[in-house]
Amino acid sequence: MSALFASSSSFLSSLSFVSGTRVRRSQVSSHHRHRSVLGVTTTKASSESMMDTLLGATIEGGDDLVKKSVEQYYGETLTTSADLKTSACCTPGGLPTYLKKCLRVVPDEIKAKYYGCGSPTPQGIEGLRVLDLGSGSGRDCYVAANLVGEKGFVTGVDMTDNQLDVARKYVDEYCKQTLGYKENNMKFVKGEIENVKQAGIENGTIDLAISNCVVNLSPDKKAVLQGVYDALADGGEFYFSDVYCDRRLDQELRKDPILLGECLGGAMYVEDFKRLCVSVGFTDPRVLEGHVIEVKDEKLQELLGEATFYSITYRLFKLPAGRLETLCEDYGQYAVYKGTIEGNPNAYSLDDHHRLETGKPMLVCGNTGSMLGETWLGKHFDVVGDRSKHYGLFDCGPSPVATSTGGGDGAPASGACC
Repeated sequence: MSALFASSSSFLSSLSFVSGTRVRRSQVSSHHRHRSVLGVTTTKASSESMMDTLLGATIEGGDDLVKKSVEQYYGETLTTSADLKTSACCTPGGLPTYLKKCLRVVPDEIKAKYYGCGSPTPQGIEGLRVLDLGSGSGRDCYVAANLVGEKGFVTGVDMTDNQLDVARKYVDEYCKQTLGYKENNMKFVKGEIENVKQAGIENGTIDLAISNCVVNLSPDKKAVLQGVYDALADGGEFYFSDVYCDRRLDQELRKDPILLGECLGGAMYVEDFKRLCVSVGFTDPRVLEGHVIEVKDEKLQELLGEATFYSITYRLFKLPAGRLETLCEDYGQYAVYKGTIEGNPNAYSLDDHHRLETGKPMLVCGNTGSMLGETWLGKHFDVVGDRSKHYGLFDCGPSPVATSTGGGDGAPASGACC
């Protein structure tokens, strides 16, 4: 496997384009190949279980094997992020200015024990209720606590005692002294990301869920996504960075303790992940950004062969039934960005191919209109028009993250709007 680290721009141009929903000739052949692999007669329950394992939504060996491996790797094997053997759990350079500013006041120990593959904390989240899945040392929670202000609240969920001890260590000092709040607006609870309700997160109580290179570590990704979907209020969003692969990995690789800990063993084939999102209710997954992951260790390179891994930041919105459709539909709507999100006075990127300039009307499909006007983003946008008249399919144009250069060695990452 090539161990070259690519910038976001080269990543965008290297991935092959396959629409997530619109039927194309390449998809038909892919569909038939898929059926030939999965065409097994069995009971519905066992079929679903076999399918989940084959597609990487679950990992053979069960919860105990995976969780014990992950807990040991992050709680004992790794002492700092310098011990990592790949760039999968390392955020690339070039962080946004607002994040750099927030990170300057985060305690050093919190930052030293942070493992993540992206920057899953958006701006404009004042007053929101935030949930961080697999919060680890708490770095992203500390940043979010700053961004939501005193009227917002951040809850971190993690299963590793060592990480929770570090995360809780500075909460009082950080919230009351560093940020100057009267009360703490952040807490950390022990729990498993497959069952956030058991950790005390009630349905419909979260506006924004985030996670950073964590979902791939779960032995049951469908349970994670379903739990997040249930926890979100209508108009809420799951905004997260994680690791994906350009193919389905063999079971032996998925169970390897080092590959699991490095966030590679649990990486789903990106097309299977999109299907999983749709199955739990996140109908139109949107890609914000991504980059190719560098595998530094020669033994791991040999194990992984030609498999290529990507860190991708996805945006999954929860809206009432029927508001997000499987295709981009044209209702003659347009959206105008007000320029009111801090740090984004001139333009705002919803995803990798919807960047709205302040004050300039932009034609949008029904899904994009709902994401901008009917979610926590709504106060920052004017969406003009309704869905009373339909004009057919809306051509959103190809997602840059899913645009092919003809090499055929990438993985598609687009959703319905592509």
